[in-house]
Amino acid sequence: MFKLAARPNIYTRASLSVLTATALFSVASVSSAIPFLDKNLPTDKDAVLSVGVNVMAVKSAYDLDDNTEFRVLPGVFYDNNRVYARGAQAGAYLINDGTNQLSVYAQPSGNSFDPDDASGNLAELDERKISASAGVSYQRRTPIGAFRAQIATDVLDKSGGNTARLTYIGRISADKLTIYPSFGFEYFDEDYNDYYYGVTEAESAKSGVEPYKSNNSLNPYINISANYDFNENWAGFANQSLSYLPNEQYDSPMVNSRTDATTTLGLLYKF
Repeated sequence: MFKLAARPNIYTRASLSVLTATALFSVASVSSAIPFLDKNLPTDKDAVLSVGVNVMAVKSAYDLDDNTEFRVLPGVFYDNNRVYARGAQAGAYLINDGTNQLSVYAQPSGNSFDPDDASGNLAELDERKISASAGVSYQRRTPIGAFRAQIATDVLDKSGGNTARLTYIGRISADKLTIYPSFGFEYFDEDYNDYYYGVTEAESAKSGVEPYKSNNSLNPYINISANYDFNENWAGFANQSLSYLPNEQYDSPMVNSRTDATTTLGLLYKF
């Protein structure tokens, strides 16, 4: 019933590593060359590095025999006011003054559709692969929470699409437990949706699935994450995200659910 994917796509992960390293090197070079950035981005020499493991259960909206996939991935968290790593996302700050954060980042993106996991005519469709995106993020901290805006593009050219996200992030702390509720909207352009949800004429001819051309979409989503410090070195965390598929995606013959959901449990060691 479930699919275990303990080893993510090697090509995607290698490409993401190259992208992340390039982005961090580029921003570090710029910050070293411009005195203004050096003055406003002091390095936190006491920054804590945390490493661990994540177990993710990804329930896809695709019409698959096994639409829940388990993934076991490493997790890295680090932030020294210049560069950061948050799970699968890595980036570098251009502005970080405590209230305003402007950064560039790279992370995995997109969905995975394996026709070997589908039945009937859908098994004759082409594979859709997870890609990697790079983009710009701006966050504003306020007394009532943080507001974040992000834009990104597919740098591996799987879909060649662009995305944008608007998010509100809250914070609730109680002793060793910290909870971060968030919600917002995510925009996917036509190229992104056509790759992940569209059916081309060529695919239709060989599979019998009706051709489908999507359009851009605006997807509402909610997310809640929690972190618990067991002691000075060990911490556990959990995350639950839920995204609603609008008609531009849901009307695809590849889809049989209105929601994409991801559940993550993890354990971290702080150095």
